[in-house]
Amino acid sequence: MYSVDLVSDSATFAGLKREWNDAVERAAIPHPFLRHEWTRTWWDAFGTGRQLHILVVRRDGRVVAIAPLMFERAHMYGVPIRRLRLLQNDHTPRADVIVAERSEDAYRAIWHAIQESRPRWDVLQLNQLTGESRSREIFTKLAAAESQVTGVWKSGAAPYLALTATWNAYRDGLSSKFRQNLRNRLGRLSQLGEPVFEVLSNPTAIRAGREDAQRLEESGWKHSEGTAIASDPAVRQFYTLLAERAGECSWLRLLFLSVNGRRIAASFAAIYANRLFLLKTGYDSQFGKCSPFKLLTYFAVQYAFEAGLSEVDFLGDTEPWKLEWTGTTRPHDWLFVFAGTPRGRLLHPLKFQFVPALRRLYGTAACTSQPSRA
Repeated sequence: MYSVDLVSDSATFAGLKREWNDAVERAAIPHPFLRHEWTRTWWDAFGTGRQLHILVVRRDGRVVAIAPLMFERAHMYGVPIRRLRLLQNDHTPRADVIVAERSEDAYRAIWHAIQESRPRWDVLQLNQLTGESRSREIFTKLAAAESQVTGVWKSGAAPYLALTATWNAYRDGLSSKFRQNLRNRLGRLSQLGEPVFEVLSNPTAIRAGREDAQRLEESGWKHSEGTAIASDPAVRQFYTLLAERAGECSWLRLLFLSVNGRRIAASFAAIYANRLFLLKTGYDSQFGKCSPFKLLTYFAVQYAFEAGLSEVDFLGDTEPWKLEWTGTTRPHDWLFVFAGTPRGRLLHPLKFQFVPALRRLYGTAACTSQPSRA
């Protein structure tokens, strides 16, 4: 009843757009990070040195599931490994397989196709799964049936704000100290001119505003710490391509806070499934005393309420500035499946027994050889 096609070249990948997005929409995925335009842009920016291994499951010719995977060579705690993993890094906040029909048969079809490639990998890694994902439970069960050991690594919890009241009621419910701080910052900025909040949705306007957004994002501490867009050519290409493809990415937005015609804070953002997602943010450090990004967030949350959206998702990890706006978070974790190769058998106790024991004894600094949450 099911067939599985392997997509390993960029041209075939690009040609899947219509079927891919139809599957995403039927799966009711509430974010844009598994849509074809996002995933293809990610691959165009970050795919160098990796091999596509996308599994497309069809039933009676119709796509019912997609596993957007890739092969790569990496190191885990200094051990060279062959890894099969989702198309994901720190610039894709959420990932998963796409299952348009809630059928374990579709998962089994993906699993059997993964097993056919088992001689090529030591670790299968499914990154940034949300708590609602069925993939963790089903793949763990399928792995156990094959006597393959698994482990779950807890990733960051992303703060989000459910917009269940009115803007005025929400604002008045914030702590008095935080509201006073906002009033002070807004007062300081207003002395320089009238603050203006912009939401760019027109593709031409987004393309024209991209350089301003990237300039603001790399201002100040992000540039000095090497986390700014401009610090990595691949990251710069990713956000540049997103803006250039704004006509395809109808959900993409650029948010700006301006004063006296000068843009002083920005955020790459998305509006999708009636939710506002804050992606990559920054501000002009010359206006630091006014806390321009705090004020941009203030206006963005107000906009979301007034636009009738259901949620503001701050994405990323739990950080103090995000918890000023909300106390609710969405957990994520990574599922690891270890093959029966010599390295696979070594890595499970290394990652889930030996290294955690070292951390308990000596702290995180004792285990810093693990790159990018590997």
